Amino acid sequence: MSSTQKVIDVQDFINSHRVSGFQSMLIALCFLIVAIDGFDTAAIGFIAPALRAEWQLAPAQLAPLFGAGLFGLMIGAFIFGPLADMIGRKRALVLTVLFFGLTSLASAWTTNVTELTVLRFLTGMGLGGAMPNAITLTSEFCPDKRRSFLTTLMFCGFTLGSALGGLAAAQLVAGYGWSSVLLLGGLAPLLLVPVLLLALPESVRFLVLRHAPAERVAAILARIAPEADLAGARFIGVHRPAGSPVGQLFQPGLVAGTLLLWSTFFMSLLVFYLLSSWLPTVISSAGMTLKDASLMTMMLQLGGTVGALVIGALMDRLDPHKVLGVAYATAALFIALIGSATASPALLAAAVFGAGFCLAGAQVGVNALAAGFYPTANRATGVAWANAVGRSGSVLGSMVGGAILSSGLGLPIAFAIVGVPVILAGLFMVLKGNLAPQPTHQAGTAAPSFAAPLPATTGID
Repeated sequence: MSSTQKVIDVQDFINSHRVSGFQSMLIALCFLIVAIDGFDTAAIGFIAPALRAEWQLAPAQLAPLFGAGLFGLMIGAFIFGPLADMIGRKRALVLTVLFFGLTSLASAWTTNVTELTVLRFLTGMGLGGAMPNAITLTSEFCPDKRRSFLTTLMFCGFTLGSALGGLAAAQLVAGYGWSSVLLLGGLAPLLLVPVLLLALPESVRFLVLRHAPAERVAAILARIAPEADLAGARFIGVHRPAGSPVGQLFQPGLVAGTLLLWSTFFMSLLVFYLLSSWLPTVISSAGMTLKDASLMTMMLQLGGTVGALVIGALMDRLDPHKVLGVAYATAALFIALIGSATASPALLAAAVFGAGFCLAGAQVGVNALAAGFYPTANRATGVAWANAVGRSGSVLGSMVGGAILSSGLGLPIAFAIVGVPVILAGLFMVLKGNLAPQPTHQAGTAAPSFAAPLPATTGID
């Protein structure tokens, strides 16, 4: 072995090159994964009015149906995050996409609310594992200076997919029944699985962490920069801390950020899924047709798509914690406005769009924030467990939404109450910025420049 063997820090290598077509392809594949994830997650809210009419269900009977899918999302995130830190991001993604495709397909043939509730729980497990791993994989292929924007750009697939769920429901339910929406939500991921097997790469940071053969790492990096001389190189830049991926979340330097991220996810997803689950029913009860209610609710997802792009770009340029704090505070104002705007379709559309822009956009941004906060060794676990804790909030939100909206308080007061947790989410983000800011490049100061030759005896980080 040469005493001047090239030692390449993989993150420095990614940072020093422009985003390539290969990285764009990876972002596009992860975009498709979360788009289908968003479609399947939101589908039950859009078809709920049709289910209620066909099966003669009371609003209280819909709550367990909403809660089962969201509870499955929580369990899936708890399971598949640590699994991805053990077996790799690609394997975990393929497994979860296959799983939720099969269970969503089976859901289309259910004949009663009990069967559908069980299958929505199983579908949720797959969905809950897919999304945080797509975030993790995308983050690990992004340059540091563009990580927030590119990760939020990818995650826009979720809000866009959710919006397409509303569009599909508006077009399909009347002609083909509610099962056609679930059928579409099952076929799409199954068709994507072979594409992922062939085209999706494993994270180079994960490969270095697991001491994969240098040739395998070089082959992937060569697709980012074909002109780079990687022959005989050794790859570093990823530390292996002590303890399990879960235990590492609570080590000094991470524990405060972990708890504040969890609190933010809980409050944010509580309100987001309350709105996603109950807005179609609230709007249709106010006198709009099911089609118009689905299209109106779609504005929540479209607003989130636009908001994610704007918020992600701002997070790369300004203090991301302050950006998210302001976004959450503004979201609370738009949510309160929804309760007073049901008599005016134009004002209601603006309020729903604004709530989506700020709330869903900030939720996408906080996912990117979490991906940048955790090191490679437990990044999938950190992102997934933050989502899992958030899913517990989403379960609560979907189930108490009916109680709040049928409490007799009136829609203006009810929606003002719904906005309170969002204000808390903003405060948690500002507090995290003060107590647990984002770390610098995870490789640390000991990591050499990607082009620097070092003695062969230097240890792997």
